Amino acid sequence: MVIVMRENATEQQIQDVTSKLHEFGLNVHKVVGTQRTILGAIGDVSNVDHRAFKLMDGVFEVHRISEPYKLAGRIFHAEDTIIRVGDAVFGGNEVTVIAGPCSIESAEQLLTIAKAVKAAGAKVLRGGAFKPRTSPYAFQGLGVDGLKLLKEVSIECKIPTVSEVMRESQLDLVAEYVDILQVGARNMQNFPLLIEIGKTRKPVLLKRGMSARIEELLMAAEYIMAGGNYQIILCERGIRTFENYTRNTLDLSAIPVVKKLSHLPIIADPSHGTGLRNKVAPMARAAVAAGADGLLIEVHHDPEHALSDGPQSLLPQQFVSLMEQVRMIASAIGRKIE
Repeated sequence: MVIVMRENATEQQIQDVTSKLHEFGLNVHKVVGTQRTILGAIGDVSNVDHRAFKLMDGVFEVHRISEPYKLAGRIFHAEDTIIRVGDAVFGGNEVTVIAGPCSIESAEQLLTIAKAVKAAGAKVLRGGAFKPRTSPYAFQGLGVDGLKLLKEVSIECKIPTVSEVMRESQLDLVAEYVDILQVGARNMQNFPLLIEIGKTRKPVLLKRGMSARIEELLMAAEYIMAGGNYQIILCERGIRTFENYTRNTLDLSAIPVVKKLSHLPIIADPSHGTGLRNKVAPMARAAVAAGADGLLIEVHHDPEHALSDGPQSLLPQQFVSLMEQVRMIASAIGRKIE
């Protein structure tokens, strides 16, 4: 249930409504908009007479929400959520690009790529320290040493970072070194991890699971938001279909669908979405045209010798060319890439 307060509602009236909701055993999430305050009541509302709340002082309207995702939906929060991480802005009028290697391999490798992508216009550096791999014999990442390298490069290049956290026991460690916590596709429905991330106040990059419906992606976001962390960036990274000409099928239709259903920003990952270097740029261009709030691009200066995902990583000069292209597309649809 969502209660919209009047524009001139006093703090006491807001508190009275909040207290009344608590009497029914409901958790209350408060969102202060530019004109109105909105109270989201989470819990079992089957025995709550919403008409009684309509009569309370300061209440403008009351809505019952039929969707299972309450906090992530637009009924609760009509305005687009804008998330700021350093100079990076997710949501609103800007299209923000995250770029970097799939895996952190060495100080030299990471610094070389970081300088290249920042010079081209990337606002956030990505780099995996803990890598979930299909094969247990594949490179699993440098772990803590990788996180330390990521932090050092972040400071030297003055660029915020994102890296994946795979389990609850890693959460505090990863949060200490990075600016954005990434939840990978394989962990989108790792609910104990999502609950713990909800207790943090770090921005989260939440990737869609490889076989997940859009509603399941929004419900995963709901787990995090229910804990009080509203700083979630959704990511379409391709889903598994019967097609085998690409690594995954990048579901670009998910972008406008999510934009209608949710206030959370959504970006696209054409690197994992296609798995092929020569397909990354076309799908990145299409994603921006479809309304994506950003892109997540894998870049490597020596992809032939990369320890993971070399075939889908752009060379630095290819990334420069792509940035020029997506700037033009963003401008054509009334958006911008700084």
